[in-house]
Amino acid sequence: TPTAPECTSSRPRRSRRGMNHPGAVGVSVTTRPVLFAVARTLRGRDSRAFASTPARLLQSRGHLIVGARARRLATGPSMFLSRFTKNSATDVDAPPREMDAAPSVLGLADRADHSWTRHLNPDPDTDANAPNRKSRQVKSGHYVRVDPTPLRKPETVIYSPDMLKRLGIDEADVKAPNGERFARFFSGDKSAVPGMDTWATPYALSIMGQRQVSNCPFGTGNGYGDGRAVSVGEVLGPDGARWEMQLKGGGPTPFCRGADGRAVLRSSIREFLASEAMHALGVDTTRALSLVVSRGGDVARRPWYDPGADKDASAESISMDDPRLARYPDDVKRQIIRQFANQKRDPDVMIVETCAITTRVAPSFTRIGHVDLFGRRAQRAGEGTAQMDELRKMVRHAIFREFPEILEERAGDEDDGDGDVTPEQVAAFLVSSGLAIADLVCGWLRVGFCQGNFNADNCLVGGRTMDYGPFGWMDAYDPLFAKWTGSGEHFAFMNQPGAGLANFAVLAASCAPLLEGGEDEAQAIVERIQGEMESKVADVWRVKLGLRESQRAAAAKIFDYKLEPLMRESNVDYTLVFRQLAECLKLPDEVSDDDLLEPLAPAFYDSPNAFYDEDTRAKWCDFVRAWRDEVDGTESTIEAMNAVNPAYVLREWMLVEAYTAAKERDDFSVTRELFELTRTPYELGSETMQEKYYRRAPDRALKAGGTAFMS
Repeated sequence: TPTAPECTSSRPRRSRRGMNHPGAVGVSVTTRPVLFAVARTLRGRDSRAFASTPARLLQSRGHLIVGARARRLATGPSMFLSRFTKNSATDVDAPPREMDAAPSVLGLADRADHSWTRHLNPDPDTDANAPNRKSRQVKSGHYVRVDPTPLRKPETVIYSPDMLKRLGIDEADVKAPNGERFARFFSGDKSAVPGMDTWATPYALSIMGQRQVSNCPFGTGNGYGDGRAVSVGEVLGPDGARWEMQLKGGGPTPFCRGADGRAVLRSSIREFLASEAMHALGVDTTRALSLVVSRGGDVARRPWYDPGADKDASAESISMDDPRLARYPDDVKRQIIRQFANQKRDPDVMIVETCAITTRVAPSFTRIGHVDLFGRRAQRAGEGTAQMDELRKMVRHAIFREFPEILEERAGDEDDGDGDVTPEQVAAFLVSSGLAIADLVCGWLRVGFCQGNFNADNCLVGGRTMDYGPFGWMDAYDPLFAKWTGSGEHFAFMNQPGAGLANFAVLAASCAPLLEGGEDEAQAIVERIQGEMESKVADVWRVKLGLRESQRAAAAKIFDYKLEPLMRESNVDYTLVFRQLAECLKLPDEVSDDDLLEPLAPAFYDSPNAFYDEDTRAKWCDFVRAWRDEVDGTESTIEAMNAVNPAYVLREWMLVEAYTAAKERDDFSVTRELFELTRTPYELGSETMQEKYYRRAPDRALKAGGTAFMS
């Protein structure tokens, strides 16, 4: 394992109930505002990430402004280095299988431990509304028992060997001719594995700290929740780790809001590959077990993008010599051209797509939205009410699932969920959750990922990436990058720390009734987490630049005043520029400007190509020389940089190639190739893989609907 720059932990180690993940390690530095400003010449105003929250929890701190001299996200390198000591596909040993044993998938029922349905309250109107597949109000209870709707003629087209082992399922029971039962169960046929509970859950929506009800079809907030996700059980794996399994696209539930509850092949391929790619990158995430497709004619109509419209949209263009740009300097002209070329639009056609289901797996899917819902109800009802009891139960269960050390319980303990939770335990839960969320967004910035729709209902209390919908890994660097047409600036790449803090403030406000100091204590915890977020933000760039912990001030100066403005001006590939920087350390001390910059040439996009602009080259030379003066150019530093700056991320154009081949030719070879590629994202791999994938995005991918942006 390469030696990384040192980091000092600021976060207590937390149990993952046996989950083989080393956890994120942060650092404590002097708190500075998290700042990042977008060029006013392009936007006309500063970009602001509003961290407004319920119960005025952030009023004393004001906005979390993302403005000009940034101190951004960080995770300590131990999180993403220690996990490479074992091969992710083989680091859990499966028990040996006896020749005449029953299919191992049946063993899930033997190891089932459905803590959600054991600890928490059922919806009292479940039986009266059976089978609970129509939109309705759910006014109380933490879950609704609902059976998933099976796909017809299911076929497993790809699976994660690592997750099979963690769940105790033999790989032989997934492949033909033995895989029928597996495909049936993980496509919604509950009868394939008798003894498993299935359920869907209600939760609330808050956007940037503002509680919403308008999304609910009833205008009350009682109709929002798992609209197409159905949990199909919790099990203890062979090593005692707890895993919850959830079907994405399992059919309608009471929270479907009139939709069909289905997922299609395109979105399912994206979710499967992205979940496993994120895990391999060392960023905490829900995992993907399998992708099952319908061979029986299950289809759904979805809005999408007409390729012909891309041609029409690109017909009008502007160039560097456009007279309308004459008054701007060249760096601003380039930004305006990129902004014009990257204009987003909504889908323009309806297409018919095959239905599929990705089974996602995690120690818990407890969302901030779950606590938010019961916090709202409890605050309206007051102390001593059933609503307050439901909030207390929800928070205690969240602690049990994500931070059991706070309750001093083990994964296998029998527990009915009726135990009390103290104010001290609630406070410890909030701190642990806040640090986990900070580490999560740190990881996203490190690998160039934008979640795109980071509402509180898409934020797990355990700090784990989930809901791979309008996500994207960034190609050309843009601080306001986001794939989703509805992301706005508040969910953009560099504003994700503010969104994460706003989500956490919702959690703190929801838990305030359970704290000894109420809202004042909740606000103090939010302020503490804001400080932790800012110091972690500041440290990510130091780690990516290969600088030591003692060089935090130098790292901030180099990134904020040299590298970040250059990346913004130069149309440079985010992943490649950081990866190729390590190559600059291999050059001799006395090197010409041309030779100094040659390793970075692959990172520059061609249109418009700033790399050969004299002024731009001079700025890049100034940055590289200043950086080389600070960094230790030893082999261990190069190895450390290459261990935190991936060679491969799951770019959208790669995903488009995969799901297009699957949809049009029933060809899953590209899907499988990308799965293998992204299992070792820090290794360059074969020359063939480098030629295909170690490259900038094709020009069309930076503009095409469904690739450059989506709804």
